[in-house]
Amino acid sequence: MTDTSKLILGCLAIGSLPHTNLEDAMEVVKTNFNNIPFWPQLSKISKNEDMIFQFLENMPSFFVDEKSGKSYLETESDKFFEDMEQFFCDYEEIITDINSDITDKYAINSSLAFPEFIKIIENTKPNFAKGQIVGPFTLSTTLVDKMGKCAFYDETLKEIIIKTLSLKALWQIKKIKEANLSTVPIIFIDEPSISQLGTSAYITISNEEVTEMIKEISDLIKENGAMSAIHCCGKCDWNVPVNAGVDIINFDAYTFSQNLSLFSKNIESYLIQGRKIAWGVVPTLRPEILEKTDLNEMVLVFEKAVKYLTKKGIDEKIIIENSLITPSCGAGGLSEAMAEKAMVLTKQLSETLKERYLI
Repeated sequence: MTDTSKLILGCLAIGSLPHTNLEDAMEVVKTNFNNIPFWPQLSKISKNEDMIFQFLENMPSFFVDEKSGKSYLETESDKFFEDMEQFFCDYEEIITDINSDITDKYAINSSLAFPEFIKIIENTKPNFAKGQIVGPFTLSTTLVDKMGKCAFYDETLKEIIIKTLSLKALWQIKKIKEANLSTVPIIFIDEPSISQLGTSAYITISNEEVTEMIKEISDLIKENGAMSAIHCCGKCDWNVPVNAGVDIINFDAYTFSQNLSLFSKNIESYLIQGRKIAWGVVPTLRPEILEKTDLNEMVLVFEKAVKYLTKKGIDEKIIIENSLITPSCGAGGLSEAMAEKAMVLTKQLSETLKERYLI
């Protein structure tokens, strides 16, 4: 059983940074997130750091046209069937033994930051370290085949996507544990598209289908000594991640705290079980507000967010004991200066709230 007491009001970062220099980006990590380091996605350095493309390497059916450079899904070629047969053999071996050499076949090679992240873990031996994958629903509704058909509606492609992302998560867990056995990995599943469930775009897709996709990956993460988390920066049906069994829910608390309180009955049960809310208080999605805001304003935003739940009868102590602090979303779209301000505010808010609530 993982001791999560050291997570109380701790600070985490979400995904991306806008830096064009790796050393500068990693300095942000070391300075502000030394207790829970993360590896940032740096798409301004390389397009291969994109949150979608980064997780596609060695996925059967995913091909890149050598002449045009365009990517596509192909399920009819002989190569696809050969790749798929080997892929499922690999998958069975890896989930039986995460330390198998085959796990390294599903490395995330397009991340410049990941090797530096591992060095941080080796040198500082933190209690927790954060990795991430793109969510299976988001990926399967983004990728299309040559005919333009969404991968979600092809059962074979959907299964391949879920299992590929599972392997990408397991590879990160393996590497974090190799760096320091006592560090607990926290693997975030980035699922922005679940905010669109129930809209006309996905009217034929049930919440239960999406819940099962996320649950399959979350269960594997937890079975291998890590914690699972989900990030969605929009308004959504929070019963989906709750029912999927993720350990941490992360959302844009600056904008959507009232939306979360609509699910207070399930959220209360979720918190009583010791699962966590990571409050995305610092408004990275609203740079015009971030530019003018300060620590005192962030404290007020957090307190207001918590109050939406206490007004629904949830005990404040249970909320606080199962809370973390994050930016509202990845900071990749900000200027470097604004991104650094957001990271500093996240750390300062975490420290201030610990002093206020934990003394």
